[in-house]
Amino acid sequence: MNHITKQEIAKIIIKVLKSRFDSFPEDYNQPRNAPFHKAFLQAFSEKIDAAGTNIDAVISMSSWMHGLNTTLGQTFFEGVAHILCDGDKRGFNGSKYKIYSEQERTIAEIMTNLKNGDSVPNITQEDCKIAEAATGELVTGTNFTADCYFEDESSIVAIELKSVRPNSGETRGEKQKILKAKAALRIMYPTKDVKYYFGFPFDPTSDTDTGYDKERFMNNMIEFPKFCDENEILVAEELWSYLSGEEGTMQELLDLIRSIATADFMEKYVFINTPSHLYSDTNKYIEIASRWGLFDEVSIANSINSLEAQQNRKINRNLHLSVFDSKGNYNENRLRNLLPFC
Repeated sequence: MNHITKQEIAKIIIKVLKSRFDSFPEDYNQPRNAPFHKAFLQAFSEKIDAAGTNIDAVISMSSWMHGLNTTLGQTFFEGVAHILCDGDKRGFNGSKYKIYSEQERTIAEIMTNLKNGDSVPNITQEDCKIAEAATGELVTGTNFTADCYFEDESSIVAIELKSVRPNSGETRGEKQKILKAKAALRIMYPTKDVKYYFGFPFDPTSDTDTGYDKERFMNNMIEFPKFCDENEILVAEELWSYLSGEEGTMQELLDLIRSIATADFMEKYVFINTPSHLYSDTNKYIEIASRWGLFDEVSIANSINSLEAQQNRKINRNLHLSVFDSKGNYNENRLRNLLPFC
């Protein structure tokens, strides 16, 4: 992972951490109102007490954890995927592309056979059947969005990122959407190789952080093997390395998170986000920025004397801006105004 990629991912990590610190429950005596949860949890009071906590704390932390899960799914996993593959989230309006009516019928037949157990998922056979059905009239397609989409001169790759286990109905719906999406993309780009995957950031059934076992993973989800071929899913290290084109990417991601997500994160965040520390304690500033992968901040800190010496009003004003805003977003405009003079 090069410095540019690492730095962009570090910015997302810092933003996620800042947002979760801002919402961390500090007073368990004033938990969110959840009367039904609290009523049920009374039955587990002895077990909860034995764990060294209380019902109010469990309710507060479960709400906070739900927020973390949402942030990881909507901000971190998608954002990092886009950086690694130089892609984006791409939406397709069904009114602007077409598929053949016979392909629609074939896809419906494939899904019925899978649902009834009359056939097993096989991505190669399914693609062939849909390609052979490219006849009849062209009809309006279905709206779809690819969580991660990247394209080059010879291929298109779309990935549906899943941070939680989909249920049977969701899997069936997503599989049908993917089959229709592939048919539409192949009509739109007839000379390109089109691939569409389910992507899972980690394998919860694995004994190791980056390990995965596709068969075990798929069998751990309700009816997932009924609709999906293991060749149309990417899991854990397989996903992250596929996106980056480099082996060991998932471990690099975890190492970077751990280098930033330390117990003194907020102390360091406040320090590096105080502009005067660029002057008063440059060495500590450089130490934090280096550990966090903010290499452009290291360059700015190393050039602080020469930047000041230029007596440029624009430079001076930008040196007195904070690195991050109140929500943890990196100040890209500040960087653009300072880096050329470093």
